[in-house]
Amino acid sequence: MEKDLGNLFKLDGKVIVITGAAGLLGSKHAQAIAASGGIPILLDLNKNAVEKLASKIEEKFQLNGLAFEIDITNETAVKHNADELIERYGKIDGLVNNAAQNPKVEENNEKNFSRLENFPLDAWMEDINVGLTGAFICAKYFGHKISKNPKGGSIVNISSDLGLIAPDQRLYHKENLSKDQQLVKPVSYSVIKTGLIGLTRYLATYWIDQGVRCNAICPGGVDNGQSKEFLTEVSSRIPMNRLANADEYQGTLVWMLSEASSYLNGAIVPVDGGRTVW
Repeated sequence: MEKDLGNLFKLDGKVIVITGAAGLLGSKHAQAIAASGGIPILLDLNKNAVEKLASKIEEKFQLNGLAFEIDITNETAVKHNADELIERYGKIDGLVNNAAQNPKVEENNEKNFSRLENFPLDAWMEDINVGLTGAFICAKYFGHKISKNPKGGSIVNISSDLGLIAPDQRLYHKENLSKDQQLVKPVSYSVIKTGLIGLTRYLATYWIDQGVRCNAICPGGVDNGQSKEFLTEVSSRIPMNRLANADEYQGTLVWMLSEASSYLNGAIVPVDGGRTVW
């Protein structure tokens, strides 16, 4: 049976859950899904931010009831939300595991807590809990609901180029700091994003008999108000010589959620301006 090429990228009527929806990329994901005809279900801990985003999307696309304040590390809350969505919509078609902590490169006169030897265990556990355990819990409940659809559906995990390559710590080097005070990208981020790649490969085979595909996007960095010095340094390490705009991942996401990617499964797709090929 030939595909309808004019509708390959349509998400008409698809109910798609997005975690961390109120964040910079999460909000772009949500808008892309709505613009493609889908129903984005917005999950976030930030009640005000997620409700504001929902109002914007609801008004523009004539949708309603999209926002949920939820802690995705709370298994009971996620299970309840999955059941509630089935009651309301009768199905769930997709999941975008986007939520994550983004531990900052910190400068501190006494102790640099971003460095491995100083990185607090409670910060490690919190980062892992949100970025990896939360993705597991959401896959467990939302993914299982997707597997009950007659046509299956799609799970997209938002990893990172730092799930494929090590962070270039030279980007954070400061001439005026001693070696044990040098700034670094914290360890938890790379571990979480690499873990999401493993979760993607696991899920790609788990429900495939029920038509549930799973793929990962590995975004590069986003130009979001960083210093001119940092942008110059990081851009020199990217073949396209710049960071991404926040909306430049929308096309890849819609592709992965739509019938346009019907034979794509278990793929780990870097969208990073070519950074990981150098």
